[in-house]
Amino acid sequence: MSKISPIIKPEDLTGLNQENEIVIVDASAGSKVRYDEQHLAGAIFVDVNDDLANIGDFAVGGRHPLPGLEQFANTLQKLGITKHSHVIIYDDKNGGNAAARLWWMLRSVGHEKVQVIDGGFQAAVKVNFPTTNKVEIPRAVGQYEVGSWNLPLSDIGEVERVSKADDHVVIDVRDVNRFAGLTEPIDTIAGHIPGAINIPFTENLDSDGRFLNPEVLRKNYTRALEKVEPENVIVHCGSGITACHTLLAMDYAGLPIAKLYVGSWSEWSRNNKEMVLAKH
Repeated sequence: MSKISPIIKPEDLTGLNQENEIVIVDASAGSKVRYDEQHLAGAIFVDVNDDLANIGDFAVGGRHPLPGLEQFANTLQKLGITKHSHVIIYDDKNGGNAAARLWWMLRSVGHEKVQVIDGGFQAAVKVNFPTTNKVEIPRAVGQYEVGSWNLPLSDIGEVERVSKADDHVVIDVRDVNRFAGLTEPIDTIAGHIPGAINIPFTENLDSDGRFLNPEVLRKNYTRALEKVEPENVIVHCGSGITACHTLLAMDYAGLPIAKLYVGSWSEWSRNNKEMVLAKH
């Protein structure tokens, strides 16, 4: 199968829900109430905390560590996803919630036919994709066999070794104020990893919350990373969720998918590592 775009325009959704192997997933973190009130017709809800992470000690893996492979396989079965499914994911934060995280997880276990809706829930509603509040019943399917995470990963040890190296770059995709240590709404300490550069994930989007043209994204990231080999790029955020938005943007731009540091700032800031804090 030829590679499909990781992004699907909401205008192209018409008729897809009639396709037998289409599985639509609502990955709006913390928005189960909104899902119960209104979701795209046919969409199954996935919970970022229960289904897309294995939460324990934040100092070991951060706030949203990857689930075990067996746990993820069970989640895919629960969602009615098989290896032949065309999975279409959305959230209500332009893919910056958990849609990109589920996209990354599926791609990482070898599932290629997966796309994120450009502009998310709001954009689909705007083009009159049908919505409902009915309880959706996933298709009964067998176990999805999962072998390993195949996309590149980094860990706290590697980040500590290379964050200041000239031949590596660590990208922090959090907003400017969190990176600068001026505010920290979630984690215990405000600041950033020494040597990291800040490219907020929102810079992947235009003023309407849609992804920039792939050529523009490619130009932007090529310019920012011109002196670094693709395998030496590490991307992180607060807890490994919105970092996937940037990895999605890179793939959409036709660039290699960089390493994901899942533990991100939530792990780093709890391990007595060197930190750059705000200057007062």
